[in-house]
Amino acid sequence: MTDQSWNPLLRDQIAWHWTNHLRDRLDGLTDDEYFWEPVPDCWSVRPHGTGTAPVQGGSGAMTIDFAMPEPDPAPFPTIAWRLGHVIVGVLAVRNAAHFGRASTDYQSFGYATTAAEALTQLDTEYATWLAGVESLGEIGLARPCGKAEGPYAGRPLAELVLHINRELIHHLAEVCLLRDLYLHTDQKTRREAS
Repeated sequence: MTDQSWNPLLRDQIAWHWTNHLRDRLDGLTDDEYFWEPVPDCWSVRPHGTGTAPVQGGSGAMTIDFAMPEPDPAPFPTIAWRLGHVIVGVLAVRNAAHFGRASTDYQSFGYATTAAEALTQLDTEYATWLAGVESLGEIGLARPCGKAEGPYAGRPLAELVLHINRELIHHLAEVCLLRDLYLHTDQKTRREAS
């Protein structure tokens, strides 16, 4: 039996998906798609002061809709909301906690005003995450997550890496599905839903 290096396997799991299934599917995302609300009362990223959600986080021109606790069922999230969640809640907060990124959270983040800006934010946070995971090496993967991960503080960072991989695959697949739905929904139907 040979010694297995888990760090490259964990990175390759998400890097392979990112490169072969995901990132190219996001190219060309338009602002119309980014902000499209396929059903009434969606959660989205909106110009500051225009949202109606119980909580609107964000430090810049845009805010993200949410509620604490989250209602059941939660409102349907747009591509903008889903990307905001991935960029901030999945990646940036973890990059800040573990890999030296400036501190951020849903309330203090400057959300993108355009689809292109959101994709730049996504690419930046993803690259920081992947480089951070690589920097852990084998020993770092076994290190406890620490207090930033709340009830999972004592769990190894390898478990967090697996969780983030699942989150990225899950939420970004939803974004791709919404792009497909947008493409196959005629303009008249889109206007009626808005």
